[in-house]
Amino acid sequence: MTAQPPPRILLVDDDASLATLLGEILQLHGFEVATAGSGEAALARIDTDPPDLVVLDVMLPAINGFEVLARLRQRSELPVIMLTARGTDSERIAGLTGGADDYLAKPFNPLELLARIRAILKRAPARVAEAAPGELTTGTLRLDLRRFELHAGGRLVALTPAELRVVEVLMRRQGEVLSRAELTDYALQRPLEPYDRSIDTIMSKLRRKFAEARVDNPRIRGVRGHGYVLDEGGEQA
Repeated sequence: MTAQPPPRILLVDDDASLATLLGEILQLHGFEVATAGSGEAALARIDTDPPDLVVLDVMLPAINGFEVLARLRQRSELPVIMLTARGTDSERIAGLTGGADDYLAKPFNPLELLARIRAILKRAPARVAEAAPGELTTGTLRLDLRRFELHAGGRLVALTPAELRVVEVLMRRQGEVLSRAELTDYALQRPLEPYDRSIDTIMSKLRRKFAEARVDNPRIRGVRGHGYVLDEGGEQA
């Protein structure tokens, strides 16, 4: 049996000493690591030699991490963990709205970053092993569990990995109201924190993308004080 190649991580940070430290830790834990000191260098490397996951600092020279993320999302759905020196709610929301899969404020324990990288990379393969071959369908939506792609009326809907995980659990438990804590735990693999609106941001993006794809059945419905539910033939709220 051919051995699987190690997961490849691209660290994007203009702090060379931090990038070196993180790179050494990730390499010790079995990852292949490349670094980029600017947004332009990161995008060029992704185009020519895409990694499995990108760790992206917000504060970069020339173009910042949010702009890099925006340009990346025009061409790729690679998983992205964003790093910031401030970690304010507004920055976290901006990152998640832009398509980031997770967010970590500096200073942080490198082992926490390691855990979050592993969690994101493990999700899709674990689901394929559990359910392949197969798919989930409801209304006009079809989630391919082998390729982990969402189709609406035969058209591919471009979603981030976190958005796909939310759709998956909503489809698996269609008609059941899921709390924000449950959705945060499954989609982001971390507990819900006070004032954390990450799931609400993801739901807002999903509704917009559903509308753009003309998905009117099923619909995501918010249940005030409880959470969200995927209703076939339901009303968005």
